[in-house]
Amino acid sequence: MPASSMLRQALRAADVPPFHAMAMARRAGEVEARGQRVFHLEVGQPATGAPAAARAAVVAAMERADPLGYTNAPGSMALRRRICRHYAEAYGVEVATDDVIVVAGASAGFTLAFLAAFDAGDRVGVLEPGYPCYRNALLALDVEPVAIPVGPDTRWAPTPELLAAAGELDGLVIASPSNPTGTVLSAERMAAVVQWCATNNVQLIADEIYHGITYAGPATTVLAATRDAVLVNSFSKYFSMTGWRLGWMVLPQHLRDAVERLQQNIYICAPHVSQVAGLAAFDATAELDGHVQRYASNRQLLTAGLAAAGITQVAAADGAFYVYADVTELATEAGDSMALCYQWLDELGVAATPGLDFDLARGHRFVRFSYAGAAADIAEACDRLAQWVR
Repeated sequence: MPASSMLRQALRAADVPPFHAMAMARRAGEVEARGQRVFHLEVGQPATGAPAAARAAVVAAMERADPLGYTNAPGSMALRRRICRHYAEAYGVEVATDDVIVVAGASAGFTLAFLAAFDAGDRVGVLEPGYPCYRNALLALDVEPVAIPVGPDTRWAPTPELLAAAGELDGLVIASPSNPTGTVLSAERMAAVVQWCATNNVQLIADEIYHGITYAGPATTVLAATRDAVLVNSFSKYFSMTGWRLGWMVLPQHLRDAVERLQQNIYICAPHVSQVAGLAAFDATAELDGHVQRYASNRQLLTAGLAAAGITQVAAADGAFYVYADVTELATEAGDSMALCYQWLDELGVAATPGLDFDLARGHRFVRFSYAGAAADIAEACDRLAQWVR
């Protein structure tokens, strides 16, 4: 490779923006190390760990002296079959095991999907506000992320008109429920997006990692509308298994072989021990639905607490466990949402994520708060914010 090309690649990698939620978590850890109490509302980290059945399954495997070595690249057949059963039971959708590949978390799934579906220079639509790692991963792969702004006028959801305004696209990434707004696409809105992609030959990639965490009925899966989309899901959120780094993809036939070959070469396979835990986690719905009930209670607690602090302009959080709030006046006084979040952390011990993570154009006016943690911490954080504002 010519030296000039290597230099361009190195510079491109160096220019990838940080994931500010994780950067804020690191800063919060530094503050805690100095002895200050921190209330963590910055990261989508459930306060609970893996379900009891998952932990027990891993212990049993280790007691059998199971080597827990490599699985096939697509994942263990038992887990892939269980994922197929999940779609039949939860959505009434039939999925073939050959279409399922188990991956090392949704992040690995998006990397594999982007590599398989897009070439350098392609244009891929990403919603703003939206999860920043879509945009940042595309940049690292020399694919152009095209911002598609959504707002309260469309209930923070994409429409065919907004998609058309973005110009010619090769791909589109959507999420339902979304991060940071918690938007859930109705079946009708999902169908409209799917139809627009089909008409315009746009490869659709659907992030469904917050499925299971909704407050007005289950979310619609993209598989109910099309089998040409790439679906990415994860055990991190509903299953409360963030650190196990386990997820899955459901692939259209034209991308299946490419993704499997990429998995073989980049990751080999998802961690076997995590696959054992994930298989058992599917049978822990009573425990996991209890977590969702806690999130629902925390959502009410947080929105009421923010309102007491004068923060009332928030996105309707239909799913996930975030509140995306307009803090224009407070952010303007501080400089922007980044400065405001660092001020809250240093002065109050309240960690939140600046909206600049999710929206490069308008995020300086917004902050995302996570309510995945403990209710007592949320209540204390809100009290401190209210006192600070007053």
